[in-house]
Amino acid sequence: MSNNAMISRVENDRVLVLERVFNAPRELVFKMFKEPEHLKHWWGPRGWELPVCNIDFRPGGVWHYCMKCVDQNQGQFYGMESWGKGVYKEIAEPETIIYTDYFSDAEGNSNEAMPATAVRLEFIDLGGKTKLVNRAEYVSAEALKTVMDMGMLEGITQTWDRLEERLNEFK
Repeated sequence: MSNNAMISRVENDRVLVLERVFNAPRELVFKMFKEPEHLKHWWGPRGWELPVCNIDFRPGGVWHYCMKCVDQNQGQFYGMESWGKGVYKEIAEPETIIYTDYFSDAEGNSNEAMPATAVRLEFIDLGGKTKLVNRAEYVSAEALKTVMDMGMLEGITQTWDRLEERLNEFK
């Protein structure tokens, strides 16, 4: 297994746990999730950009963003926009970020037709490296299946690959 392979497992039918070790100090990995100028460079699958990324990084604060497909090779997805928002519940720098993730529109209104997700990010110090644990709890097994069928695992893998590349720029 390569050093940066992602490990995924499902618990209780509706909790998806993703883990990956990044070869970068914990403070730096945490900062990548905190600052818009970093997130804009790596959030989202390959071929997607973040033209909008507004963050109010505090409990109760909102992260509102838009992912846009800029890769013509992605066919029907080219030019597509996907809006989302996170509402921060708890932040313990540099150990934990807990937030609720929603699909939203450009105004930041939550899409009630799509399931919200409770997300807990843990940043574990491994002495110069960081283990990132992303625990996402869905409202139901069906909701988890829906996002898995949408290709979410592949999307997260590409997103974390981009995070790794961004971290390498700061070493």
